Amino acid sequence: MKDHFNCLVALRSPAHITLVPPFWMNDNLESKLEDAISQFSQHQVPFEINLENFAAFKPRVIYADVLSTPHLQTLHNQLHEHLIARDIFPVKKGDSFHPHVTIATRDLHKKAFYEAWEIFKKENYKASCRIKDISLLKHNQKNWDVLFTSQFPN
Repeated sequence: MKDHFNCLVALRSPAHITLVPPFWMNDNLESKLEDAISQFSQHQVPFEINLENFAAFKPRVIYADVLSTPHLQTLHNQLHEHLIARDIFPVKKGDSFHPHVTIATRDLHKKAFYEAWEIFKKENYKASCRIKDISLLKHNQKNWDVLFTSQFPN
């Protein structure tokens, strides 16, 4: 996407599946959030996810589709409940969860989107990976940095 369509925005964060959408938080509350994520992670077990083919949020986002599993959905739901219970930030119960790994986003112009989508919608793609931690990303005005990572026990 970078070479053919000059898309750089998706490269400004590590590949990830968003469990909680971006939100604003005072820097002095970050340690409270890190503690909550760490506590939550200690009760999780590593698991496999599968990515299959590509999909889109037309007309600006192309992504590798993550096959939703009960384990991934439960992780999402329980993390939301855990953070809401600790009053760290207002997460709405029932927020939609569409697991995916973005490969092109805001800087993919509409015309280029349709050109790229003609290629990606025909691609057969399969991959899997082991989910073994949760990371907290923080925007630094340019990129998303990994601020903190909490491993699941083995």
